[in-house]
Amino acid sequence: MEETLKIGILRETKNPPDRRVPLSPPQIITLQEMYPFAEFFVQPSDIRCYTDEEYEYLDIPLKEDLSDCDILLGVKEVDKRTFIPGKTYMFFAHVAKKQPQNREMLREMSVRELTLIDYEYLTTDEGERVVAFGRWAGIVGAYNGLRARGIETNKFKLKPAHLCHDLEEMWAGLRLIELNPGLKVLVTGGGRVANGAMETLSVCNLVQVSPEDFLNREFDVPVMCQIEPEHYTFHKNKQQFSFSHFVKHPDEYESAFLPYTKVTDLLVAGHFWDPRSPVLFTKDDMKNPEFKISVIADISCDVNGSVPSTIRTTTIADPFYGYNPHLEVEEPAFTRPSNITVMSIDNLPGELPRDASSDFGRQLMKNTLQDLLLGTGSQMIERATILKNGKLTPPFNYLEDYLTPDA
Repeated sequence: MEETLKIGILRETKNPPDRRVPLSPPQIITLQEMYPFAEFFVQPSDIRCYTDEEYEYLDIPLKEDLSDCDILLGVKEVDKRTFIPGKTYMFFAHVAKKQPQNREMLREMSVRELTLIDYEYLTTDEGERVVAFGRWAGIVGAYNGLRARGIETNKFKLKPAHLCHDLEEMWAGLRLIELNPGLKVLVTGGGRVANGAMETLSVCNLVQVSPEDFLNREFDVPVMCQIEPEHYTFHKNKQQFSFSHFVKHPDEYESAFLPYTKVTDLLVAGHFWDPRSPVLFTKDDMKNPEFKISVIADISCDVNGSVPSTIRTTTIADPFYGYNPHLEVEEPAFTRPSNITVMSIDNLPGELPRDASSDFGRQLMKNTLQDLLLGTGSQMIERATILKNGKLTPPFNYLEDYLTPDA
């Protein structure tokens, strides 16, 4: 391509800080070799998982002022005070569901006539997402659930994931622990998140069993089980389960999860939840003496959603709290044996930022960046474009009231 295209890598500005990057230093070098017309610049950062020195070593220029860049890539939401008028931004915006905390950010993007491409809506023609951190949320979330179990029982100790250098170190520590015979670990969901959780659990001496055996048998070894909507919901009129029907009409289904609460020790919630669909269980269910779950690693992290003990998000620095099911209140973690330990971190991939960033960059390079850099009018890019020069695109016109300032 004849004309130079300048791409800037943003410093993450969201609080609490996120150490991930959209592209690692070696990936930028590869992209420069593939697309000689593209120039990359990196905004300096003292929190990024790849240090400034790692970029400088590969002769990737550091630059505070990115105003001459054409495209700006980040990971999480961007501080509205830093927006550069007229630019194209690509990051996880979290505005398409009218999230109240990001309303002012989107309004500022509109005022400054920005183009916003949201990673979350980069999909194939069939609707499958092509870039995501979900697998890493599952990998770390399941680990945190096991870590909480170790603290709760005082049987083993695991190093916090964010203190591990990488996935290899985290899993090496996991291989050393011994889980009690008969322990039952349950994972909900069948997507990237849940499958990532199963990857981590498979590193331990857990044996995978069927939902039927999980519910009805006792074991002399620790076991794990993965269930999907057909296992934990049923149609109100007893129609045969259809996943496509469930996705379209989740309000027609009821929860079938209660039997699992009576046999599960550690619940790893990795399922997608639509507010129209049933909750897994209720606060009253948690008061039942037969409710056995003592640790809930809620990776999906829907506050006041399908897991009623998820009453707030937690942080990487302070990942756990205790939920008192009888008083329905939060208490300090690990202070009362009858409490349920909850982990509800909403940026879990940030605990293994180098691994997660490298994997995310590979997905971007494989599925998206060619279309973005060549400017070929990609339908995938169009589907993910929420704002075009400050104006909502047709698929996102429903955000008009969210975008319009209150009278």
